[in-house]
Amino acid sequence: MRAEFDLPPVGRNRTTGLRREEIAYRAALSVTWYTWLEQGRPVNPSRQVLDALAVTMRLSAAEHDYLLSLAGYAPAAPGGPAPAGSVPAEAPASLRRLLDALLPSPAFAVSADWTIAAWNAGYEALYPNVATVAPADRNLLLAIFTDPYVRALLPDWDVTSRHFLAEYRADAGPLLGQPAHVALIGRLLAASPGFAEAWAAHEVERFASRERRFIHPVVGELRFEHHWLAPSDQPDLRVVVYLADGDPATMPTMRTLVPYAGF
Repeated sequence: MRAEFDLPPVGRNRTTGLRREEIAYRAALSVTWYTWLEQGRPVNPSRQVLDALAVTMRLSAAEHDYLLSLAGYAPAAPGGPAPAGSVPAEAPASLRRLLDALLPSPAFAVSADWTIAAWNAGYEALYPNVATVAPADRNLLLAIFTDPYVRALLPDWDVTSRHFLAEYRADAGPLLGQPAHVALIGRLLAASPGFAEAWAAHEVERFASRERRFIHPVVGELRFEHHWLAPSDQPDLRVVVYLADGDPATMPTMRTLVPYAGF
């Protein structure tokens, strides 16, 4: 099994299976909690946790169903958990047109793992790096926790970054254990002490519309109403809108940043 994860055998007996710490890490669980689960303590694992373990341990469909049944859950849906890489890489043209129709308000679309799939000129004016960063790095969490431009853009970065991470954790249940999710979290843990501290807090919260403030390097303070929308025909995408209408000074300023004949 270790060879399937590109890991060398370990120990005097050349162990081929994953170690406890490696299973916990790949399933985004604490080693202590996973140890308690192995020991049969009453930790009451959620279905999402068991699905993540099934993916991490490469269980067969029958083994996955058996694991769920031990915890009192119904069998997995046909096909099991969604495979890694199943989130759309691009937003459809119709959604891109919607983003453009929201100008001059910044708007963008993210996939299930918070990859930025599309954006309009308003968002690019707010965050120019979205157009130049490598597609593999075009992720909202990476931007928030590793891009110095974003940190300078957010006057309340300490608070806002934790809000974003708590919201991501609330959405990420179906992704637990998938290689892409594990790689993203591992990369952030290594790159950002702020992320590591916030991730260890295990905060979870649903999105709530609220005011967002930015300090733009050219025009200064911008204030928006922050909204998330879920297109009914694109369930794996979310549209994020920073509505400029909420502040009388922000709308004309955005028009100077995003010249557009349709305004």
